[in-house]
Amino acid sequence: MKNITDNPNAKPRPKDHDEAATYHHGRGAQFNTKNKFLINEVSKEHVEAIDDWEEKTLPTVYLEQEVKTIVNKVESPDVGMSYSMNPYAGCEHGCIYCYARNVHEYWGYSAGIDFEQKIIVKKNAPQLLRKFLQHPKWDATPIMLSGNTDCYQPAEQKYRLTRGLLEVCNEFNQPVGILTKNSWILKDKDVLADMGRKNIVSAMVSITSFNEDLRRVMEPRTTTAKQKLKVINELSSAGVRMGIMMGPMIPGLNEHEMQRIMKAARDNGATFTAYTFIRLNGAIKFLFRDWLYKNFPERADKVWHLIEKSHDGKVNDTRWGVRMRGEGPIAQLVAQQYRKYGKLYGMNAEDWSLDRSLFKRPGDAQGRLF
Repeated sequence: MKNITDNPNAKPRPKDHDEAATYHHGRGAQFNTKNKFLINEVSKEHVEAIDDWEEKTLPTVYLEQEVKTIVNKVESPDVGMSYSMNPYAGCEHGCIYCYARNVHEYWGYSAGIDFEQKIIVKKNAPQLLRKFLQHPKWDATPIMLSGNTDCYQPAEQKYRLTRGLLEVCNEFNQPVGILTKNSWILKDKDVLADMGRKNIVSAMVSITSFNEDLRRVMEPRTTTAKQKLKVINELSSAGVRMGIMMGPMIPGLNEHEMQRIMKAARDNGATFTAYTFIRLNGAIKFLFRDWLYKNFPERADKVWHLIEKSHDGKVNDTRWGVRMRGEGPIAQLVAQQYRKYGKLYGMNAEDWSLDRSLFKRPGDAQGRLF
């Protein structure tokens, strides 16, 4: 599918002087949407107001919490996982399209700037996982790391909770899948390689674009596509089954890159793929629209209408089986590309699954057989 502009690698439009002064570089969202769960909120109504108002910079704040649970049962039938665990809530990566933004409202914050600025750290996550795996009825169903926010976001450099979760999984031989956009995962290559030898781990790296100008504004604090390919190469060479997530595909911005992403990932050792089509539920539609018109005003209308045409005239979609893929001619073309190039590059050809038979609780010499 051709991009809607003559130059698909065109840089985002430079901001004018007034706009540049207020644009928060390094952040995806540019404002805080209203939290529908909160009755009261503080807002700045007039720039010329006589009341004092301190303009705040946007540093990242880590909010340490002792939570009650870490493994969550996933009820959605079309996300490809049964259980997930997330050591962090909120995500500093700041991806403007992230569906997890809406979840931040349950913590009392906004899905906008708050989501990428106020990061909740579940400090007791490894201890909770150990307790969970000790339950006599647990059957070693694979658990997904980063089912919501990225487990290797910058907070991991300080807290190392993901490392702790992986060490517990390795001790129990608990199968686990990982999805990330950050090269920090390479810091855990030793434990991942050990788990790879036992066939109890697989990992996916999310790649949405090789256009660095697009990535910098769309996913401002993620690593570069070049670094992501390095992650795939190093971990696949270490024996970890590696794949790529191409998501979301956004018509008019990155959908034309699917073939290039698949080929580059295959050349670096990836063997399986997945993709999603853009959908803008809840507060995300307001954040994405603001971002789109500020960064790509010359094609914003066309991109917005293409998204609408792919979701029955709306930009949001909650229908199982349709919401992740879209519908209509644009979404169908993306699906056709995915099948065509997946077959061309030999992706998803193997019959493979994580090994549940090795699961054992410490002290149980005989382990568990399924």
